[in-house]
Amino acid sequence: MNSAPRVGVVGSANVDLVVRCRALPRPGETVLAGDVRRLAGGKGANQAAAAARLGAAVTFHGAVGDDEAGRWLLESLGSHGVDVARVARVARPTGTAFITLDAAGENQIVVAPGANGSLDLASVDLASYAIVLTQLEIDPAVVADVVARAPRVVLNAAPAVALDPAVLARADVVIVNETEAEALDLDRLDHVVVTLGAHGAERRERGRMAQRVAAPAVTPVDTVGAGDVFCAAYTVALARAWSPDEALAYATHAGALATLALGAQGALPTDQEVVTWLARASS
Repeated sequence: MNSAPRVGVVGSANVDLVVRCRALPRPGETVLAGDVRRLAGGKGANQAAAAARLGAAVTFHGAVGDDEAGRWLLESLGSHGVDVARVARVARPTGTAFITLDAAGENQIVVAPGANGSLDLASVDLASYAIVLTQLEIDPAVVADVVARAPRVVLNAAPAVALDPAVLARADVVIVNETEAEALDLDRLDHVVVTLGAHGAERRERGRMAQRVAAPAVTPVDTVGAGDVFCAAYTVALARAWSPDEALAYATHAGALATLALGAQGALPTDQEVVTWLARASS
């Protein structure tokens, strides 16, 4: 295997406040839940932690509040091996996500971005990374800057927000789920990956399916963050100069492994775990 590739991750860092209930509430309905758990999250931070666990040398570029929650998030990222020296500390409160889980592991999420809205990359050199991974929980102008300046970019176009089509077109890879794929015009892009939940994932070239990988059978505990692990794994595989076919299989299995424990950063698989599971699946 190649030495650890340098991966930059630009994105959000949030405190996740998670509760479990029997069924997700309908509009206007109140349901009782279990105790609140505080977990480290944010799509950017999740992807940075996952990429580091998978063996990449990861630097995270984000913003947290100058508060206890921000310090806690940075300690959590550091514990996964992420370089957090370039994370900004700002006056706004650290971002917070409110997450409700049902008995099947499905979720509803509301995010208050807070400090994430203050991220500024004007002084950051993005050219030193083999690849940069970013998402849309931050200012779209920052995402556009990343796509314009980084030598190679994987854009996880999530959550689905209005985005300049030129930004999508300039990204080397765009990763979305089925809902996000329906909201964006992706048929003109050369390298699109669509995650399909329990059905796996597929790679599309200009609207045509080029490859599909079935998800391994698992009994999910929590699906929060599985998509972030998928994005990290796909990015790390490309940074290692693996083919898109190899990357899709690797990422699909990594994402499935991430559903086996509670919390977006609570079940981050290692590279060896993913490779071992892949080998068993193909034998």
